[in-house]
Amino acid sequence: MRLKELTLVSNKKEFAKQNNLNVMNVPVIDKVTVNIGLGKFREDKEALKNIKKEVELVFGQSPKWTASKKSISGFKLREGQLVGYCLTLRGKRMWDFLERLIKVSLPRLRDFDGISIKKFDNQGNLTMGITDQTIFTEIKPDEIKQNWGMSITLTMKNADNRELVMSYLKQVGFIFKEGE
Repeated sequence: MRLKELTLVSNKKEFAKQNNLNVMNVPVIDKVTVNIGLGKFREDKEALKNIKKEVELVFGQSPKWTASKKSISGFKLREGQLVGYCLTLRGKRMWDFLERLIKVSLPRLRDFDGISIKKFDNQGNLTMGITDQTIFTEIKPDEIKQNWGMSITLTMKNADNRELVMSYLKQVGFIFKEGE
């Protein structure tokens, strides 16, 4: 059974019953936001083209480029200059990406023993940083020219209680570090 059907249909009622909640108050993943900072690659047009192509391969949609809001001479940055890519995943693409992330990509991380519980913010959203894009199977390691990282944020609905969100995400398939 696919991850979406498993979490939204069959396990939602059981989770609500276990935690004495209404089915409508169960935490749900609303969207996944991905931010990619370009840093040292922002001057290299070939690198920008390669990074955009790899992002399209991994996430299945074209990213939106983000521009700097003001000039900072210390960073050699001008207003309106490209500083990164961002994209938002919802619906089918979000669930497909989460399934690949949980079952294939995160276990491929070197020395992965779970996600730290310190990665949650006060609203119950989970933000994790990935420093190497080669964990995704769509990218062939011998074809990459630049190594770039990303920040992945899972935005939750009905995320009032951090422990409740953690138990929901464990049920979805995320692994968290023990003893933190």
